[in-house]
Order: sequence, then structure tokens, then C-alpha cells
Amino acid sequence: MRKNLIIFILFISSGFAFVAQPVMDYPNSWPTPSYNFDNNPLSSSKVELGRMLFYDPILSRDSSVSCASCHSSFNAFTHVDHDLSHGIDDRVGNRNSPALMNLAWHDNFMWDGAINHLDMQALAPMHDFNEMDSKIEDVVARLKNKSVYPNYYRRAFGSKEITGEKTLKAIAQFLLTIVSSNSKYDKVQGGQDTFSQQEQKGFVIYKDNCSSCHTEPLFRKNGFANNGLRLETSLNDFGRMTVTKKKADSLKFKIPTLRNIEYTYPYMHDGRFNTLREVLNHYTDGIVHSASLANELRDPIILSSNDKVDLTAFLLTLSDKQFLFDQRYQFPKALMTIPKD
Repeated sequence: MRKNLIIFILFISSGFAFVAQPVMDYPNSWPTPSYNFDNNPLSSSKVELGRMLFYDPILSRDSSVSCASCHSSFNAFTHVDHDLSHGIDDRVGNRNSPALMNLAWHDNFMWDGAINHLDMQALAPMHDFNEMDSKIEDVVARLKNKSVYPNYYRRAFGSKEITGEKTLKAIAQFLLTIVSSNSKYDKVQGGQDTFSQQEQKGFVIYKDNCSSCHTEPLFRKNGFANNGLRLETSLNDFGRMTVTKKKADSLKFKIPTLRNIEYTYPYMHDGRFNTLREVLNHYTDGIVHSASLANELRDPIILSSNDKVDLTAFLLTLSDKQFLFDQRYQFPKALMTIPKD
């Protein structure tokens, strides 16, 4: 069974009508989303506007970089060709691009949790010098100068007026619909498939060693942790502490999801690991102990080579190919037809 968020308002010339259509769905067994939909009710027209904005480089200062530049749908909405994100003017950022999925269940955003609401998240890359190097007021001005956008805002919000708030809410709506919940793991949980013997062994190993931080069914939990990485002095990134200024938060980063981990390499906040084998070797042999190290990692994790193979087999059951190639999340055809004003 799956839950559906289906009611949206369709504006028409004579007024408006309520129309039922699936916009976002997820398994019935999943927890209630953290996002408050009352303040930004889902609608297909807002989602479609948000998708256009997500793929349109008009958000960046010189219209060269879009959100999708670092968040490719075919890679679970991250990038795989370099460890650190690249932005405008070939500038290189300080962190690896996080994968985007199931964001309705997130309480904080960015690796350090600097943003605490999805409606505000897009401001961070827009205003970042290395990413888009723009400002929301400049983005609004550029959108107003594109003749096609006022009508999209009218369909979404009932008015041709383009504002920063509407722009951010539309992007958030698209992000909310990016749900990954059709992996083999999900089919097993739904009684539609079964694990192989090796995958079942890996599932047990996962539950014994990984589930406290990467909790089912989302395979993550809200919060931050120091997972024992050695400080990369060239980046000098202390994670959550840069936001809270608390020494206890030193080297803590947001706990990422394991879903689609097959496609979201390189791994960690700085993309230092290229393979799952490297990640598992870190947890068994590479933990750096410090005062802020997660309690779950203070005792050694002991895995044999066979254990690592079995665990990897289970992690691959979290791959959701239907999600990767879902047409609803890919480049909108409408953008191809927008004339250059």
C-alpha cells in the first residue's frame, strides 16, 4: 500500500477548481513527512514550475549553471565526475554534492545543516560565490524578463507576479516529489520479492552495524555525526561546528541516506572515497578517534572480507532504477521551447 498526496488547485480563467491527481506518493509503512504541506500545498502546476527552475541555468549569475548541473537525475541527483562540486566560472566548491531524494522527511539541509527549511534551501547555492554567485532579487529580475515565465507563475499561483517567495516554494515543491521507494529492498518489504541468500546475510550485517545511523526505511536519520574521517587540511572543513560554533559539533556532518548508494559516489562530504569497498574499509580500519566521534563508532567494527561482500550485496538492493529514469524528474521539454528573449 502507498500513501498519495493528490489534491491540488487548478486555476482557470473563471476561478478555480479542485482536481485530484497523484503528485507525490510513498509506501504506507513510511513515517509521516517532516515537511508542513499546509504552508505550501502541493500542486502539479507548482511542481512543474519548480522542475523548470531546477533545470534552468537562469538561476546563476551568467545563466551558465543550473541546480541540475550538480544534481543529475541519472545519478540519484548528485554528480559522479569529481569529488567537489563545480560552479560558475569553473570555480570549485568545498564539498561534494549531496544526493537529493525523500527530502520531505529531512529537518535540515546542507552537509552542515545550515538551512533548516526546504523552502529556503535553494537560496544557499544561488548566493554561494563558488556555485551560482547570484542573488534572489537578481534571479527574480531575470525571470521577469523571460516572456514565458509569467504564465507559468499564473498557472501555479494564480497571478503573473514573480517573487522570490514563489520561486523558492516552487523549487521546494519539485524537490518534495523526488521520492525513491521502489528498490528491491522495498519490493521485499512489500512481499513482492525476496532477498538472495547473500543479500539476506548482508541485511543482517547492516542491521548489526549500520542501522543505528542509517535507519530503515529511509536509511538515514535526522542529525549529524562525526564518522571518524581524518580532517582534510586543504579544506579545513569542521562541518556542523561552522554553524553552531560549538566545539562538540566539530567534524560532524549530516547523516546521508544509503538509498541508491550504488550511484552516488564519490562518498562523504568531500568525496574522498570512490568505491563502497573504500567506505567499508574506513569503518573497519580507518576510524580516527576524537572527542566528538559518534558513540556508535567508538568500538571497532569487525567485518571479514566475505562480510563486506555480503553487506555490499545488500546495499545494492537499495538501488531504485525506476527512480533514476522517472520522466517526472528529468529535464522538462518545455525548457527546450523557451525562446531566447
